[in-house]
Amino acid sequence: MKSLAELAALRQKSLDKLNMRNEDSERQRIVVGMATCGIAAGARPVMNTFVEEVNKRNLTDVAVSMTGCMGMCVLEPMVDVYDTKGNKTTYVHMNPEKAKRVIAEHIVNGQPVTEFMITAEEANNA
Repeated sequence: MKSLAELAALRQKSLDKLNMRNEDSERQRIVVGMATCGIAAGARPVMNTFVEEVNKRNLTDVAVSMTGCMGMCVLEPMVDVYDTKGNKTTYVHMNPEKAKRVIAEHIVNGQPVTEFMITAEEANNA
């Protein structure tokens, strides 16, 4: 840092990020597991598809983000979808085609795609 102006700009950028997080609670959120296991299993194209579909459909009430390890490497790529109330749906073994269906059916029409969701048996065996 070379000046107080740079420090003030950095502070404002951080405050803007915090405000964005608060606004996200009013939005649906798609969180893609992007740890090394997820990336190795194909999470990057899944993430890209979610971002492309959200932009293509102009879904301004949907935030797409990434996270690290989701804890069940054998089920990667994994995606969590949070509704506006904070309820979570977890999808496993995702690919770009499945991501498109999740957008169309779950995000747009409010109908989770049960065939892509984690089952109790998968969770117990992971």
